Formats: sequence, C-alpha cells, structure tokens
Amino acid sequence: MAQKSIAVLTSGGDAPGMNAAVRAVVRAGINKGMRVYGVYRGYNGLLNGDVQEMNLRSVSDIIGFGGTMLYTARSEEFATPAGIKKAADFCRSIDVSGVVVIGGDGSFKGARALTNAGINCIGIPGTIDNDIACSEYTVGFDTAMNTALQMVDRIRDTAQSHDRCSIVEVMGRRCGDIALQTGIATGATAILVPEIPYNIERDVIQRIVNTQKTGKKHFIIVVAEGVGKVAELANYIENRLGIETRATILGHVQRGGSPTLRDRVVASEMGFRAVELLEKNLGNRVVAMKDGKIIDLDINEALDMQRVFDEDLYKIAMTISI
Repeated sequence: MAQKSIAVLTSGGDAPGMNAAVRAVVRAGINKGMRVYGVYRGYNGLLNGDVQEMNLRSVSDIIGFGGTMLYTARSEEFATPAGIKKAADFCRSIDVSGVVVIGGDGSFKGARALTNAGINCIGIPGTIDNDIACSEYTVGFDTAMNTALQMVDRIRDTAQSHDRCSIVEVMGRRCGDIALQTGIATGATAILVPEIPYNIERDVIQRIVNTQKTGKKHFIIVVAEGVGKVAELANYIENRLGIETRATILGHVQRGGSPTLRDRVVASEMGFRAVELLEKNLGNRVVAMKDGKIIDLDINEALDMQRVFDEDLYKIAMTISI
C-alpha cells in the first residue's frame, strides 16, 4: 500500500540544488496520489508543527533558485529521545508515515533515529563539500565548484596584472574536493587539502621557485578551509620570496547562487528515487550516486562508510600544475 502522506525537509547547511530535490519530491509524490507536506526549518518544523501541505504550484519556478525554500536549521531538542518521540508523534498526528531528509551525515543520523521511532525516512545527500562517504556526488557540489572557479579566474586576472601570488581559500573543512578540482581547473601552482599533509617549503615555496625558472611571474595557491591560515601563508611567501602575496577567503559566496544543470538534474533524480522508496514503505535508506548511477543503500551501512580522497587526481594536479 502506498504511503498516505509524506513530508520533505532540508537540514544542515544549505546547498544549491536542494530546491530541485524538494520540487521532485513534491511532484513525484503528488503524481503517485500522496499528500505531501513541506516541513520548514529542518527537524525544528516537526517539533513546532511548522508544516504546510504542498501542491504542484507550491514548487513552481524554484528549480533555478539557490538555498532552500523550506529553510534550514539545527535542532538540539531533536537530538534528544524526547525530541525524537515528539517529532514522530507529530508526524503520526498528520498521518505522515514517510519523510525525505535532504542534508548531510548529521541529518542522516536524525533520519535514522526518526525511522527507528516508526516514521520511515529516506536521506538525500545535499552538501557543497561532497563529503558524504556513501555517495560519489552530493547535491550542491558542482555549483560550489563553478562559483569558486569563477572567483579564482577573476582573482587570477589581477594577480597576473601585478605579478602577484594569490592565495584563495575555498570551503571544505574536512574534505578537499572543492579545492582539488578548483585548483586543477584554474591551473593552481599548489593545492593544499586536509587529507594530504603538506610541507610549506616543498609543496609551496619550491613549486613557486620551479615555476619561476620557466618564466612564470604570477601564481595561484588554492587552499581548503580545513587547512586554513591563508593570511599566515601569504606573509610567509612574501617574506620568503619577495613576491607580493594576497590572501582571499571566498566563504559563503560558494553556498549561494543558481544551481548548475548537473545539480538540478541529480537532485531531481534523487528526489524521485526517494519517493519511490517511500511508496514501497521502505525507510532507513539513503539515496546516493555510484558509478554515475542513482542507487540506494541502508542508512547504517552509509553512515559506517569511510570517505576516500582521490589521491590519483591529486597526483595529476601536482604533475600538470607547473
């Protein structure tokens, strides 16, 4: 028997493409004869009754917007047994037996707890960092990279005009994927990521010196947020080599903006798969991408996975960025 009613929420940090996923859930659910509720401000919405039944027009024209129309928030109350029970009881009070949760690992842990309380939950990976181990791609990653790419390209213009070294910090506290791929795409002289320990003399200074010997006079260094200390690095390079060096932290500009085609399509695919799973009365599942295909797997298995950094791609970057 199909679910009578389902709900969708976004949790954790916002990511471009979340709206596309919400749209897909709402329209796929309605197409299957379900009632679909939008839950506002993450799990807090289930605790405070901040929900609204959606119709086809509720999600019109949102596919191209960044952020999340459902807003997002963190909830300390939901992390308690009493909070989980309260959220599950509220779901039952409006006849919701399935919830699609769009977010990261923390959001998935909440989905697992809610499923264990009797409300089937399906997770969709939505985070710009691409740091969810069970999925090779997360909604928002492509847009964040393209935003970073545009910003670094602009910074390069002025670095080249003044023969400067520009250090650019991109997002990624525990995951260097944005830094790695942006660095490759912009021809960065050095790329620093949290997964690979670095030696400043070997991995930055010597790379600049070697590049100088071939006639290059301006340099881009891309640094992941988890490495940080870009101001200190800029001072070190300037004092060590006498090159005017500037540091730029891109920050939350990478979270916003209209999602790319890839993020819109992947989010739509994942949202549709989530509704298919709820239609089958399945819960405790995560929708993910593997080998370019949309799959689903047990949420416990997903949370136990260890993310693997692409060291081969990093070696390529270090070889061709000279």
